[in-house]
Amino acid sequence: MKASVFVIGTELTRGIISDTHIPFLCSSLSHMGYSVIRACAVPDDGSIETDLRSALSDSQVILVTGGLGPTSDDMTRSIISRLCNAPLVKNQEAFDALYKRIGERIYGTNEVQTLIPQGFKILPNPNGTAAGFEGTCGEAYLACMPGPPREMRPMYTDYVEKTLSSLIGFEEEERDEYSVFLIAEAKLEELCERCRIEGVCWGTRFQDYRISLYVSGKNREDRKRFVEELRKLSGKYLIEEGDHEARDLFIETVKKQGISISCAESATGGLCAKLLTDVSGASAWFWGSEVTYTNSAKMTLLGVNESTIDSYTEVSSEAAREMAEGSRKVCGADFAFSITGIAGPTGAMEGKPVGTVYLGFSSKKRDTAAVRLNLFTNGRDGARRRFAAAAFILCRVFLEGSNIIDTTDSWLYI
Repeated sequence: MKASVFVIGTELTRGIISDTHIPFLCSSLSHMGYSVIRACAVPDDGSIETDLRSALSDSQVILVTGGLGPTSDDMTRSIISRLCNAPLVKNQEAFDALYKRIGERIYGTNEVQTLIPQGFKILPNPNGTAAGFEGTCGEAYLACMPGPPREMRPMYTDYVEKTLSSLIGFEEEERDEYSVFLIAEAKLEELCERCRIEGVCWGTRFQDYRISLYVSGKNREDRKRFVEELRKLSGKYLIEEGDHEARDLFIETVKKQGISISCAESATGGLCAKLLTDVSGASAWFWGSEVTYTNSAKMTLLGVNESTIDSYTEVSSEAAREMAEGSRKVCGADFAFSITGIAGPTGAMEGKPVGTVYLGFSSKKRDTAAVRLNLFTNGRDGARRRFAAAAFILCRVFLEGSNIIDTTDSWLYI
């Protein structure tokens, strides 16, 4: 069966950002046995209509990404409606999901994102505002997905890929899922290439706090050997089997040990406490948190010594230790961790911005410990997410009795 792939975005055709959708989608289609006869980036100027007309004449499968937003240059849904002679209708499921996400702001231009061509099926988008849709246009199966990778890839993997497999009668090989933390997607791909084993394939899905890695192949021993080699290259505790968040693995350890926890945050601004209290039943083990930015707050609320700040500054391993110890005592918890550092780029390594974070750990059962990490970042929000993930991983390491420094020394590509 023949397939065509279109990626819509003027920022792509002008070279402002690099496209990752075409290689991802073409690789998946080819793996299933489709013949990709065209794959191209198209600007946000309506020219996709001509290209789609051509594809409808010679392709049994058409995939489109982008152009589903609420602005005037997002024309994908209206063009497909016209080509398929299917009027746009409000989809209640899409409306309810978007209303839950943005509330009253849905009324106006945002409501356009809840319209899909009549007869098409919605593709839910829990990671963004614009729902996708799939259906038949002429003799072709056509799927439209949003442009952002963090929205498109889960939608493709969870819905579209399954439909494509059934259309061509493709039986997926056995597949194992892993959760990868702190390693950038491009670096993970490079490491996978270094571990390549004949007959073993892999795919990735980027998420906010991790990357989902899918390893497939007929031979389970080869798949296991591939992952073990990958673990040797990446470091301890960064690749976990299954679908997990670092937070949830930490909480699992906390529950097993039957302990209470607290935290003191500076660089993450309360993100860790927010993530922990998002979990139902957190009041059974989460005692509290402190967000302190100024030196006086660290000294007054957490008992950080003025001499520590004078000698090491407030961003140091010593300060992280005292912050963790202070949080544990203030909240009366069995265990506490702290985060202090700079959540924006502080330098450069390999041409990439780097953020610095100090993590402290205090427990009734172990000596207080701290560690410094330099993490590649993509702005303030990205740095905070990476700091939080690192904290949850190392909290688990500490509670399980492993050596924190030995663990972080093995992290070569964070």
